[in-house]
Amino acid sequence: MANTDIETLNSFLRGELSAVETYRQASKHIKSDIARTEVDACLHDHEARVDAIKERIEKLGGSPSESSGIWGVFAKVVQGGADLLGEKAAIDALEQGEDHGLADYNRDVSKLHGEARSFARQQLLPAQKQTHDRLSRLKHNPNLH
Repeated sequence: MANTDIETLNSFLRGELSAVETYRQASKHIKSDIARTEVDACLHDHEARVDAIKERIEKLGGSPSESSGIWGVFAKVVQGGADLLGEKAAIDALEQGEDHGLADYNRDVSKLHGEARSFARQQLLPAQKQTHDRLSRLKHNPNLH
């Protein structure tokens, strides 16, 4: 079970690392104060999840992933397109990433066992829902367009 938990948590970690990379890239294109506040808050939330997941993996005796892997490449391609189009496209790309992250957590949380499952259900999933909702509200904010 520990190996399955470590693999699943590392999958979540790679997604979070990808999110951090994408938010850092997108933040270069955020001009409005409203968007900057929300994007920065989401970035910090994802960074906190990276740290929490790494710590949990180490407690289970595993080695945390150090890169975002294939999702990082995907994020760079999506964000690269957004870079050409500015703030609105950057926010749209971030929301797509939040959708993907939420889907990953919802799909894979049941693969975890015991404390790892509780950790994901009580901390990771609610935090992901919060950043997802934050970006969705930002995307639909009429003051940004």
